[in-house]
Amino acid sequence: MAQNIYDDPDFFAGYSQLPRQVHGLAGAPEWPAIKAMLPDLAGRRVADLGCGFGWASRWMRENGAASVLGLDLSRNMIDRAIANTHDEAISYRIADLETLELPRAAFDLVYSALTFHYVQDFARLARMIGDALVPGGELVFTIEHPIFMAAARPGWMQDQDGRKTWPVNGYSVEGERRTDWFASGVLKYHRTIATTVNTLIEAGFRLRRIDEFAPTREQIAQTPGLAKELERPMMLLVAAVKD
Repeated sequence: MAQNIYDDPDFFAGYSQLPRQVHGLAGAPEWPAIKAMLPDLAGRRVADLGCGFGWASRWMRENGAASVLGLDLSRNMIDRAIANTHDEAISYRIADLETLELPRAAFDLVYSALTFHYVQDFARLARMIGDALVPGGELVFTIEHPIFMAAARPGWMQDQDGRKTWPVNGYSVEGERRTDWFASGVLKYHRTIATTVNTLIEAGFRLRRIDEFAPTREQIAQTPGLAKELERPMMLLVAAVKD
């Protein structure tokens, strides 16, 4: 079973105050880049893996999806999503992505935001998603960028010129990473970009687009603190098609 850190009271209290949770998709600077990678949603049956508060699930219905199934390991997340959703075509349930089994050929789109790096067996998950998609169905997901999460102790440092820099030690050593973020010992799984891409190919996916999120000039002008994100990629965005 995956670690359920989101039901830790201290973690959930801190996490709930993040701009992307207070303001929804408008508070996520990577959202415009994600939105550009999504297919036409008209009539699509969508599974939202790691749905959190349901922001994306609701947006997809508002933009034409026929139905959305939101899944999350956290009772706190699911309860909040249910409370904020008033649409019979959206359903939510608790599920562990480590063991999740979806019906075969039941979805046209599987979406996931910042969740797959919590999953240890990504190969099993990718195969299961492939089976759950119809031929030509799409998978769009984001994860913490492998450069962002590779180091044993990630965090900004300064080089000898005083410039912010990010450690990338241990990049090729895949496996567990534990960090302190709102709570101690948050468990994630680091994989290289090559492993992520090759796992998708081996599961029968064809890559449609990959993006390494960086804020735009306009975003930095509006939120100067985003400028540091130009020093290293924080997120990897992937769109793939089930052949």
